[in-house]
Amino acid sequence: MSPDELKALVRTVPDFPAQGIQFRDITTLISHGEGFAACVGHLAAAARAGGAEAIAGMEARGFIFGAAVAVELGIGFVPVRKPGKLPIETIGIDYALEYGADRLEMDPGAVAQGQRVVLVDDLIATGGTACAAASLLRQAGAVVEHAAFVIDLPDLQGAQRLGQLDIQVDALMRFEGG
Repeated sequence: MSPDELKALVRTVPDFPAQGIQFRDITTLISHGEGFAACVGHLAAAARAGGAEAIAGMEARGFIFGAAVAVELGIGFVPVRKPGKLPIETIGIDYALEYGADRLEMDPGAVAQGQRVVLVDDLIATGGTACAAASLLRQAGAVVEHAAFVIDLPDLQGAQRLGQLDIQVDALMRFEGG
């Protein structure tokens, strides 16, 4: 399936979670077997072109797409978690959100020094979480130069923020206007 055909599988929910927001719901995409498989195939091609030796995904929707891409490529998956989810010593990074702060954590042994890791997630909006994940992976020793997303919301400039970290961004589809 083409990216345009996949885009047609994404449901838009107006005024969620707040008035004026157009929520891009990937539930309808991942529940469509052929569409989900095609989406994973497109993301895997982008990750392969980025030299992926491992795939990292951020909790929670990044786990769906990232793990599937890792399986498609026959490489490992690195989960980047919300705080307090791992029963071992972790490394973490605090980062700012539009209205508050959050934290990501990971097993520092999940990547090898110099390993090329490609970030995979469902959506890039402001880029805060993706930038934090890239910084955390780099802190663990990974080389992070590519990221692949199902959806880009270009008006929110997250891809540009990743670009400022020297990370090339690929996205299957774009939705203007957030």
